Amino acid sequence: MSEDTRQGPTAEPARRRFVVCGDGAVARRLVIELADRYGVAVTMVLPSSSDHDVPDVADLASELGVAEGQPEIIMARRLTGEVLDQAGVRKAAAVAFVGVDDVTNVDAAMITRELAPDVRLVVRLFNPVLGEGVATMLGDCAVLSGSEIAAPAFVAATLGDATPTYLRLPDGELLRSAMRSAVDPAGADVVCGLADTTGSEPVVLPADQDSADLVLVRAYGRPRMDPPRRRPRLLRALGLVFSRNLRLALIGTAALLAVASVLLAYTRGVNLAEAAYLTLLTAMGAAEADTAAPLTEKVTAVVLVTTGVALLPTVTALVVDSLVRARLAVAAGGMIEPIASHVVLVGLGNIGTRVLEELHSVGISVVAVDRTESARGIGVARELGLPVIVGDATRPETLRAASVHTCRALVVLTDDDVTNLETALSGRSSHEADRARSAADRPSLRVVLRLFDDGFAERTQRILSIDESRSVSSLAAPAFAAAMMGQQVIDTISVGRRVLLVAEFPVGAGSELEGRYCHDVNQPGAVWVIAVRTGRTGQTIWSLPERRPLVRTDRLIVLATRAGLAALLPRTVPSPDAEPLAEVAPLRLLASAPRDGE
Repeated sequence: MSEDTRQGPTAEPARRRFVVCGDGAVARRLVIELADRYGVAVTMVLPSSSDHDVPDVADLASELGVAEGQPEIIMARRLTGEVLDQAGVRKAAAVAFVGVDDVTNVDAAMITRELAPDVRLVVRLFNPVLGEGVATMLGDCAVLSGSEIAAPAFVAATLGDATPTYLRLPDGELLRSAMRSAVDPAGADVVCGLADTTGSEPVVLPADQDSADLVLVRAYGRPRMDPPRRRPRLLRALGLVFSRNLRLALIGTAALLAVASVLLAYTRGVNLAEAAYLTLLTAMGAAEADTAAPLTEKVTAVVLVTTGVALLPTVTALVVDSLVRARLAVAAGGMIEPIASHVVLVGLGNIGTRVLEELHSVGISVVAVDRTESARGIGVARELGLPVIVGDATRPETLRAASVHTCRALVVLTDDDVTNLETALSGRSSHEADRARSAADRPSLRVVLRLFDDGFAERTQRILSIDESRSVSSLAAPAFAAAMMGQQVIDTISVGRRVLLVAEFPVGAGSELEGRYCHDVNQPGAVWVIAVRTGRTGQTIWSLPERRPLVRTDRLIVLATRAGLAALLPRTVPSPDAEPLAEVAPLRLLASAPRDGE
């Protein structure tokens, strides 16, 4: 994700209107996030000719207690200049384009920039190259990817809590979340405690930092994990050619020829090599009748000729069939060898593609499944050399083709809740049935689902014993909302079903924070300062100063909940009556103890 942060938070944002354009789950979550968390007026433009989206927004708003009449909704087939002007983009504090199509979002953003040269834009894009160009050309514009924001949470849920989640700051500093027990003090510095996960629900950003078992650390180099070694492609292709039926046919043929060779060697009194030569010629129809031969030899010759006439075409057909199947499987990128301890990933849309790339980058074997050949991630999976199964994942035979009975985790990321749940239950049933038949002690299947409705997701985890469920919209919406409020959201960290935002913003001139100390900003359970960037020298201070007040040239890097970030925003707003900047004593990184008499 990339973002232009040349402008700070806008003064008194709650008095201005924010415009959200899009008809998907992220758009609906974003509207509620803005209205409920930040208390701002929102206009929602639904580029749809159907009316079913309107009650969805209204129902969701009523559930979260959003003020009556929010949001204002405008229905339009296309995002034209007239529609955007009607939505009030000229006077808006910020405009977000969060539809699912990159081209539509970019086109609407350019139209808006022509109507309102100074308005802040937030654009949702999947393509990172396109996003970098758009962020550069459109001025005050934040470009975010919902799938990029949400993918690390799905990867962490897939691999388990012990797997660290990495995030990189704009200056290249690498941070990771990890369990405190797994942190090597010699190789990493603990920045702050993220959560105490020992209870039934995690307590994020606890006041007692030593009680946090999940911590954020500075990592000195990310360990490189190579993808698992695979057999050469030729050997894997040969393994597919010699299918089970072909192997059985070849073994049967060899056994028959061996027995016949022994009988001919015995009846004719020749050595075994000569007997094998005669046997092959006889089986291929080149035998000559010998009326004076012993009865055993005559019977053996007749059996060989009869069997050869029937068996050789059968073996030939099996060879041709295996070659054709092998060529089709290799061309389609499907399974061409047995696999175990892998991840079966169902759904290769935007989020599925990101998760696929993340899992592959950390060396996890993945088998991808999607019902359509045109899915975005099909080409990506084939470029990475990963097996791809095209079929309906709700059907048991499709999951069996992906070897779900031997996998370590099943991750279902389609955009339909019912399909995801049906696929998860079917896959778990197949895995458990094979596990019960197996003599080996194998772990149970880990199931991770993408579900939109939070209440449904919680009940699913509790009643149906699903390991993890995540919502892309609930993970991404806080970052989009914070970007609309003028903050630079660097990344997100998922803690259970809660999301912590990693954000950077300036200390506004004359704001409430100017002149205060870092510990005055900290609010347990809501906001925690992890670093300060000094404006004059450009250095990042991780050992936070206790005696030096914050100044308007500083930028704070904080961890915050959605509510905490919303409450912190007004404290950073610059004052129009701010006094000129005064000289500040240089920051002393190492404070010496006072001497006697001082």
